[in-house]
Amino acid sequence: MKKISIIKIEECYESEYVRPKSVYYEQNGQKKRWDMIDAHNSVAILLYHEEYDSFVFVKQFRPAIYFKNGDGFTYELCAGLVDKDKSLEEIAIEEIIEETGYAVPLESLEYITSFYTAVGVAGGKQTLFYAKLDESLHVSQGGGIDNEAIEVIYIPREKALSFMYDESIVKTSGLMFGLLWFFSNKKP
Repeated sequence: MKKISIIKIEECYESEYVRPKSVYYEQNGQKKRWDMIDAHNSVAILLYHEEYDSFVFVKQFRPAIYFKNGDGFTYELCAGLVDKDKSLEEIAIEEIIEETGYAVPLESLEYITSFYTAVGVAGGKQTLFYAKLDESLHVSQGGGIDNEAIEVIYIPREKALSFMYDESIVKTSGLMFGLLWFFSNKKP
């Protein structure tokens, strides 16, 4: 993984990814204000490698996590923003190739559900998919595009639950939900 050093942190006034807003509303006769971020929706994909009997996650640097805990590296599902004029499935397939290097056929993608993330600040909708992998689908090393620093991580199925509950490992709620879904619905 590449070395990370923070140069500075400043107020964000313009971004193609997030737009800070203040919402003014009335609740039970009382006027209120809530600050929020208008952000893109996203897709995430739980990947299970059958030959390795492992889950395939990505590890990457997240500045917001660095700001909170001083490390900044998170374990996540393969995921991406819904910022293109393509179907959710097409975006998911692109993200799998870009981040992990596996070319999953569109018809192999299984829809799980959609849910909302960061509901107190952004309320973005994330759509969760599942796909099985094997080495015949491995077409590149992955790692992301446009200078993303993504490391592909394999977590053996028998260690996945202890990994999920290890609070010393920074991971997303989507990853945890995906694992719970897998262990409730799939029999490898």
